[in-house]
Amino acid sequence: MRRHDHNIFLNATNLLVCGALAGVVVAAGVFPAAAMSGLAAKAGGETFANLPGELKAFSSPQISRIYASDNKTQISQFYDEFRSDVPLKDISPNMRNAMIAAEDREFYHHRGVDLKGVARALVNNNNGKSKQGASTITMQWVRMSLAYSATNPQEVVDATTDTPKRKVTEMKYALQVEKELSKDQILERYLNIAPFGAQAYGVFAASQVYFNKKPKDLTIGQAAMLAGVVKAPTFYNPATPEGYKEILQRRNNYVIPGMVEMGAITQAQADKAIKEPIPKQIKPVANGCVSVAKNVWGFFCDYFYRWWMSREEFGATPYDRERRLKSGGYRITTTMDVKAQSDARKNINDLISDKNKNAMLLAAVEPGDGKVRLLAANRRYKLDNKAHPQNYISSDPKKAKKGVRGTYPNTTNPLLSGGGDITGYQAGSTMKMFTLVAALEKGYPLAYTIKAEKQYKSGYIISSSNDSACKGTHFWCPQNSGGGGEGVYNMWTGFGKSINTFFVPLEERVGAENVVNVAKRFGIQFRAASDAVLAQPGNSHQWGAFTLGVSATTPLDMANAYATLAGDGMYCEPTPIEQIITKAGEKLDVGKSHCTRATSKDVARAALDATRCPVGDSSQLGQCNGATARATRGVVGHPVFGKTGTTDRDKTAALIAGTTSLVVAGYMVNPDYQNHPDRMSHQISNPAVWNTLADYMKGKPKVQFKKPQSSKIAYGDQRRIPDVECDSISSARSRLASAGFSVSVGQDVDSKCPAGTAAGTNPSGRTIKGGVVVIEVSNGKGATPPPGIPGFPGTPTRPPGRR
Repeated sequence: MRRHDHNIFLNATNLLVCGALAGVVVAAGVFPAAAMSGLAAKAGGETFANLPGELKAFSSPQISRIYASDNKTQISQFYDEFRSDVPLKDISPNMRNAMIAAEDREFYHHRGVDLKGVARALVNNNNGKSKQGASTITMQWVRMSLAYSATNPQEVVDATTDTPKRKVTEMKYALQVEKELSKDQILERYLNIAPFGAQAYGVFAASQVYFNKKPKDLTIGQAAMLAGVVKAPTFYNPATPEGYKEILQRRNNYVIPGMVEMGAITQAQADKAIKEPIPKQIKPVANGCVSVAKNVWGFFCDYFYRWWMSREEFGATPYDRERRLKSGGYRITTTMDVKAQSDARKNINDLISDKNKNAMLLAAVEPGDGKVRLLAANRRYKLDNKAHPQNYISSDPKKAKKGVRGTYPNTTNPLLSGGGDITGYQAGSTMKMFTLVAALEKGYPLAYTIKAEKQYKSGYIISSSNDSACKGTHFWCPQNSGGGGEGVYNMWTGFGKSINTFFVPLEERVGAENVVNVAKRFGIQFRAASDAVLAQPGNSHQWGAFTLGVSATTPLDMANAYATLAGDGMYCEPTPIEQIITKAGEKLDVGKSHCTRATSKDVARAALDATRCPVGDSSQLGQCNGATARATRGVVGHPVFGKTGTTDRDKTAALIAGTTSLVVAGYMVNPDYQNHPDRMSHQISNPAVWNTLADYMKGKPKVQFKKPQSSKIAYGDQRRIPDVECDSISSARSRLASAGFSVSVGQDVDSKCPAGTAAGTNPSGRTIKGGVVVIEVSNGKGATPPPGIPGFPGTPTRPPGRR
């Protein structure tokens, strides 16, 4: 027996309403309202007049579409029901006529209820013939409207379960609807709400799914097939062998002949339409981030989705937010730059394979507004197929023993933006920027000097068994990467050469808790549980290693933190949103740049001046004298700032580089096993970052960074350094200390002064009040001492026996 999804009279219903119809069909032609009253009495015991007459306002679920920043490149779409309403003028007349021929040939002649059709269906069904329905297009639209406007599960049941009461209610509503809407308005609403199977709801979706075209372009044969499917989408599914046979027969033997009968098409057109092919395969409908138009966009799409799900403006619960995204019909323009995203992925591909267990991660943010322009990795954004897995066994030995697979080459984990199990990765010395800012806020100028040692004994207490503890103590004693590095540094040179034994004592002077506070203001999230505990007020004062980058961060966090410097000290929440427009055309004020002042303009500008040193640029206020990623400036070709970062045993490698237009952060990490034995290479992370930044900056004007309004933040209170040349060491020390400097004795140097005396100072001339001044000790080589000074090379000795 053929199944009919829209058959409103099952056997039980027929028994209930048949008697009622027998006495009212004739009267219905003249007095339809009276006829319906009699049917209502039999069906539910209520008078027809007491039944509801107005439908609740409702909105059927619509597709939300996600676009790139150009507002035309579609990234993805989200939906519960694949539907997008279109006006009747954009629907082919073929589709309109086919639907009427398939579902309600008297549509333009009845007033919402076709009582003759009801009687005909009853007689036919009771005679044992194939089942016929009696619902008009108007009644069918009413039924679906009631379901979509339901506010609780019981209302859905009442709207969809076949009962006499439901049928009569539909008829009453249909009569009212026909008074309020034109036939074309009803047909337009019906075509946009009807289910067509294969996840397609409404004619737009159906046209896309079955024929990959717009509704206005449907041919007669295509329209007739779609109209035929609506009666029973599962039964008439052309993708199944049985369904193909059934829909072919229904189209050719019922719908198309009906169009001829109605005068909508000629017989010649019908003959041609019957020969049109019916698709046996149905195009899968993309939904969500796992089906982005291009896989390279997947991580950005995921970031957008997680952002949406975190916003209370879209609902009180995650469920509410997801339903709103998947049914609201939004047009969402994101901040993703299509070209920048593509360039970043290519730059990664040129350096490292997707199948590498180590991941190269790139994130970029626009300074001044927090707009996220790209998120890229050497990973394919997709779920690994459990039945036929492509991912390699995890590089974590514990997981490997259990056969757990890693995240390469396929993953949907938010590797770049954090969330879920992704708490971040250590970024090493890139974190020194926060100590720099904290020092400037506390009044230490860029010219402030510290004498760095090969190993520094700090006041921070750690376990005495820790490798970083001074031997026999519980004090933390950090060293510089690669050893050495001793000397006098200021913030330009200390940051440029990334001197650990400069930044740890600077952190002590500033207070570790103040450094952590700066990081918070600059957007660091502290997602790892242990980091979150240490970052709490009262706990962070002993977090000495924070300045060396031991806390977990993400590339997006750090790109945005450095963008805060280029944004004149304004921290802007990272956002994936340019614009959100509702189905009704309203612009939502959600996702726009939200910025707060994280530090003063002068502090940001001064810090940025020092951060030009590591990437090979020239500071405007001081001398760099050292760089850890010198090639960056030459490759980018614009004024640039940034910092490299490396953790113990090179477990991660990072570079952050930026201009006034974009900041790019790149991490080389192992997401599956952070305690891995590999040594990460800056030969991958550095080019990936500077090439991506250079690509973005091509053709853009060279914009210089702004200088602080006050020079004091750079140079402080400058004092003249006393001339102690050829003084004794004790005298030189005393004079320099009296002048307000921190004095230390340095190495021997060639000098005209006597050996063991002061050859001079480093620095000489002027320096900051309280700054370090190192006494250089003369070795006496090449000296030309005054006559008569005994013991000097070249000085005559006294004759024996004489005084």
